[in-house]
Amino acid sequence: MNKHRCGWCIGDSLYESYHDNEWGTPLHDDRLLFEFLVLETFQAGLSWITILRKRENFRLAFDNFDYKMVAQYNDAKKEELLQNAGIIRNRLKVNSAITNAQNFIKIQEEFGSFDAYIWSFVNDKPIVNSWKHYKDCPANTELSDRISKDLKERGFKFVGSTVVYAFMQAIGMVNDHIVDCFRYHQI
Repeated sequence: MNKHRCGWCIGDSLYESYHDNEWGTPLHDDRLLFEFLVLETFQAGLSWITILRKRENFRLAFDNFDYKMVAQYNDAKKEELLQNAGIIRNRLKVNSAITNAQNFIKIQEEFGSFDAYIWSFVNDKPIVNSWKHYKDCPANTELSDRISKDLKERGFKFVGSTVVYAFMQAIGMVNDHIVDCFRYHQI
């Protein structure tokens, strides 16, 4: 049986699997939230499928997104990452992952968890949109603008409003599955 999916993922089995099993599903685990934050920041200016294809390499390179370890990376580890052909080798993005890990921990200390912090922006309840076509989804919203601003004030890097909105979609803060997608009502 063919499942009706959001149009952006059709035709690539990796994309379809990500769409069917992860995208838009409310996520509350801090390690996984950090993983998506890092992946979304590396995606800036690139396609998401590029990042998905390198995801396992990122997991290996960034110690399975253990933010406590990433926060302590030194210059030697930065250089190792910059030589790793399996990930996106961008010095600013590598540095941002480390800075963001350090600030992620500060947020945990202030709010008890990053989960508590990020989900407070939607009162712990996903925003459910009603798009008829995936191209109707916005690239950013007033809320992603506000979260981006707050993250930047806390020292985060590569967290512009578009990156933040993609993060919100990925972790299920917003359900942007189209209304006739089989995942829309599941989540």
